[in-house]
Amino acid sequence: MDLLDAAHHPVSLVAAALCLLVLLTCRVLLRRLQLRGGGWPSRGRWGLRPPVAGTILHMLKNFPRLYDYMTEFSRRYRTFRMIGFFRSHIYTVDPANVEYVLKSNFHNYGKGPYLYDILKDLLGDGIFAVDGEKWNHQRKVASHAFSTRVLRDYSSVVFRKNATKVAQIISDYATSQQMFDVQGLLMKAAMDSIFEVGFGENLDILSGSREDAYAFAKAFDDASSLTLKRCFDLSWKMKRLLNVGSEAALKRNVKVIDGFVYKVIRRRREQMATRYQSDLMKRADMLSRFLMDSELGAAESRDDKYLRDITLSFILAGKDTTASTLSWFLYMLCKHPVVQEKIVQEVEEATETSRHSPFMQNFTEEALNRMQYLHAALTETLRLHPIVPMDAKFCFSDDVLPDGFTVKGGDMVDYQPYPMGRMEALWGADAEEFRPERWLDEDGKFQPESPFKFTAFQSGPRICLGKEFAYRQMKILGATLLHRFTFRLSDEKKVVHYTTMLTLQIEGGLHIRAYHR
Repeated sequence: MDLLDAAHHPVSLVAAALCLLVLLTCRVLLRRLQLRGGGWPSRGRWGLRPPVAGTILHMLKNFPRLYDYMTEFSRRYRTFRMIGFFRSHIYTVDPANVEYVLKSNFHNYGKGPYLYDILKDLLGDGIFAVDGEKWNHQRKVASHAFSTRVLRDYSSVVFRKNATKVAQIISDYATSQQMFDVQGLLMKAAMDSIFEVGFGENLDILSGSREDAYAFAKAFDDASSLTLKRCFDLSWKMKRLLNVGSEAALKRNVKVIDGFVYKVIRRRREQMATRYQSDLMKRADMLSRFLMDSELGAAESRDDKYLRDITLSFILAGKDTTASTLSWFLYMLCKHPVVQEKIVQEVEEATETSRHSPFMQNFTEEALNRMQYLHAALTETLRLHPIVPMDAKFCFSDDVLPDGFTVKGGDMVDYQPYPMGRMEALWGADAEEFRPERWLDEDGKFQPESPFKFTAFQSGPRICLGKEFAYRQMKILGATLLHRFTFRLSDEKKVVHYTTMLTLQIEGGLHIRAYHR
């Protein structure tokens, strides 16, 4: 990260100096925060709980394994504080605290000015960057769009089409007995799918036939990564002012994104001006639904930037999430071949097909709903490898969490899906084992857990609107691939690690081999 690159850029010397200052004054800060955190170690129901566990410098030192580092603390203390440069972060794995932040006292916790500043250049006033009325309005509009059957049916068609394309590409690898990076392939498929559902246009990143689409997709990925770096770079605002380094790169990428997206929006407006309304109603993508939605006021529907912000947020939510989860899913199936074969058997029974029978024509919504074990295996993957491993909320005014931990206005409260999935206190002695059966009842039906215990999709007013869309996409793609192929790791001895970033991706990709069934 940029804090570690001070020697490579003069502007970063400011960050280095501040790091040294924080290091030299750590003892003073720790002492002062005794009073803010409720005293030194007290006995909690999960053991000793100190108000301060460390500083952001400790987190940076352990950055490559950050989520495991935080898991180690979480096993000892249900809630703890880490001192940042300008504010404290309170980390918790207590479901009662999660419910309080996401539901009971929802209005006191949001993105806040800190995260808005970081996100606004990429996401503008999109739903993931704002609070208050802007958030409420977009939530209402998006909820209305997601609730329509036409969008559900349209997305299923798109997901099936791209699943078939991915299967054909993997078939070529299987025939030639080549290993390949399935995470990279799934990322391309996810971008194709989510952009078509969002904007109604096929980028065809899988084939690479459109240079402008490839440039957009690359700019979007790079901009997302550079935006995340702001969380750890004290000098990013100065870099933005001077238009140097990572901020200059971010500005270039956002320009590419805007040029492509605004062109799509203008094209759709032209279509609306020249076609009959009945023709337009047949369009089911989100951009078209937003343009025609009665919930979207006249001012917003005329504002290209508003449409850009709300739709790009949807792309961000739907791209890396499904692709990364499916990558971890295939990794777990390679490590647990018995589970892989159980899913294959269920898919064949649900679709009433053999491995040599026509598949897609029997792959109905009803068949998809019968795939309970597949649903459980995907959920178990998300329990151990949640796509957003830590989620931060800004505290607007002083508060006290249900476990008695004090929070000051301006602090960040982070609930932690990654450590929570590994807590024996929540999941039992086998918490770190991959066992889809934990999600099934005696009749083999999927049984959900409390969303404040299984937090992969948030909960309360902020619960993910695209949850069912994500499951549908993952089940369609997962069932299609497992029906046709057996998957194995290219190197069974290699240990797979994550890359520490906003979403939990596999470091260096996931290299596997596929074999025709």
